[in-house]
Amino acid sequence: MYNILTLNKIAECGLDRLGDNYNITDDASADVDGIILRSFKMHDMELPKSLKAVARAGAGVNNIPIDKCTEKGIVVFNTPGANANAVKELVIAGMLLASRDIIGGVEWSKTLTGDDIGKQVEKGKSNFAGHEIKGKTLGVIGLGAIGILVANAAVRLGMDVVGYDPYLNVNNALRLDRHVKNVADIKQVFEAADFITVHVPLMDSTRDTINAEAIESMKDGVIILNFARGGLVNNDAIKSALASGKVAKYVVDFPDAETVGQPGIIAIPHLGASTEESEDNCARMAADEIKEFLEHGNIENSVNFPNCSLPNDRVGRITVLHKNIPNVIAKYADILKSVNISDMMNKSRGEYAYTIINTDHEITQEMFNTIASLPEVINARLIK
Repeated sequence: MYNILTLNKIAECGLDRLGDNYNITDDASADVDGIILRSFKMHDMELPKSLKAVARAGAGVNNIPIDKCTEKGIVVFNTPGANANAVKELVIAGMLLASRDIIGGVEWSKTLTGDDIGKQVEKGKSNFAGHEIKGKTLGVIGLGAIGILVANAAVRLGMDVVGYDPYLNVNNALRLDRHVKNVADIKQVFEAADFITVHVPLMDSTRDTINAEAIESMKDGVIILNFARGGLVNNDAIKSALASGKVAKYVVDFPDAETVGQPGIIAIPHLGASTEESEDNCARMAADEIKEFLEHGNIENSVNFPNCSLPNDRVGRITVLHKNIPNVIAKYADILKSVNISDMMNKSRGEYAYTIINTDHEITQEMFNTIASLPEVINARLIK
């Protein structure tokens, strides 16, 4: 029986995938094997010694103490792409809201009274005129699961699209519409775009991607959209640019004290992934990831350890989270030399690595204990 702690409300369609061998609890003091959460902030939380995996039902993991989990051998998963369509649709809506004063027009309509509302509408609607997005240029910074969908959708809406992603992988490149111009320098996006949308994770290297210097190189009247993370756009720089007219509108899905109620800022209350479909997709994906790891030791979509998987179809299986240093695999093979290793997979990620070993004979507790006690080993599991 595996114990799973939920730190937020998780869709039942996801939890149901875990099956009868799982006990779901909301007791944070319990000894649990796994945690599934959405936006709960774990940084001040005491991590149970029994904890093996954390699954974030969503893409961003800045609410999880990644370094702390890594040091303890706790695998952290996210669900890339599960909420991508929901965010894509809101980005498109954000562009339309910023191009046409729809919000202002709706609020004005609420004030209309009398029997001649139709006449008032015809007289006053010119105050809310805007621009079409067709024929304009959209700059997409970050061509991951969400950025690709946004770029492709914009092409279909008749926009020219310029994309920038220095880490674009082959699979994502193949999904990108052929009309998207992929550039090697982010400055080319700044200089060409009428709209700029950011879709990268928040890290030290990406913080303030949109800053005063970047804005200075943009077109006058540019519209900036941020549905990724608040820290990617510098608030002081954006407010100064709005005041000068350099930036026409700023659409942000992460309101804070500096952006709420500010002229030119459309602050949306973090609705990017807030659809029933998205929450269901994320819950199902998170449950599948944590189940596959707990039951078979396979890792898919981890943010702190390498993806690594093998069929679990042999008599014995051991999985090892360890430091990425020479000669470790040879030590495992020597300890297991009497049980015939049938399959082995080893993957590394920076300073850490993960190894799965299948054997044709049962791995004894003594063998397991010997491996687990090696100084290079962070965490080892004997999979039944």
